[in-house]
Formats: sequence, structure tokens, C-alpha cells
Amino acid sequence: MRRLVARLWHALRGPAQWRLLWLANATFMVGVTGVVRDGEGRVLLLRHRLWPEDRQWGLPSGYAVRGEEFGRTVEREVKEETGLDVRAGELVYLRSGYRLRLEVAYEALLVGGTLELDAFEILDAGWFPPDALPERLQPAHLPLIHGRRG
Repeated sequence: MRRLVARLWHALRGPAQWRLLWLANATFMVGVTGVVRDGEGRVLLLRHRLWPEDRQWGLPSGYAVRGEEFGRTVEREVKEETGLDVRAGELVYLRSGYRLRLEVAYEALLVGGTLELDAFEILDAGWFPPDALPERLQPAHLPLIHGRRG
């Protein structure tokens, strides 16, 4: 039976194989988070309008678009939400998340720009030392801020 399955698989070739794999496996949304730090080691936190009120503060986050490199997602999302320019650095977190979500986080460094908030998504923003974080912070972001790997 195994030999028959292997023969059928090899007979299908490229596009048909990929289609079967796509149908048989989960398709994920990729949530990408940036741990953005400035030259003083402070972390950029945003108060997100669309997040639950008891945990509205958190790191810049968003979803990757099809074909986008995840470090680039961090750079794009930070720019869209804050007007700031950042450079994505080291990958610090990669896990399967809730249901069909993949969660990715990168360290990122501020390289320029002027703080101009996207008023639709972001209520407030600030640079915080890791030992003086705001109340109502997203609990999942604490280990990332403190440099603990997931």
C-alpha cells in the first residue's frame, strides 16, 4: 500500500501535489509583533483601540500579507500605526497560536521618523523603561519586553 501511495504521489507532480497539501493542512494567519526599542533601551508600547479594555497596552502588532517577509511586516506595521521607521532584527518568538494563527515576534530598533498615530487603531503611544510599564498591558507581551524567549 505504501508503495502504491508513493507512486501515485510522484505521478501527480508539482501543482497537484501542492494543492493536495494545501487542502490537507492548516492555512495560518500570521500575527507579527515588534519589540521596538530606542537607543536608551526603552520599549515602544501602543494603546490599541480594538483590543480589550483590560489589556489595551501592548507592542506594535499586525498581520503579515501574503508573500511578505515577517521582519518586513514589523517595519510596515510600526510605520502604519506610528509613523516611525524601525529596522527588524533578531527573531525572538515563533509559535503556533490560537487555532489557525502563527505568532511571530522580532526585536526591532528605532531608526527614524516622527510619531504620528493612526487614530483609527491607536489611542496612545509611549516609550517605557522595562521596569516602568503601563497598567493594562497585554500579559503575553511581558516576556518579550523582558527578553525572555518563548
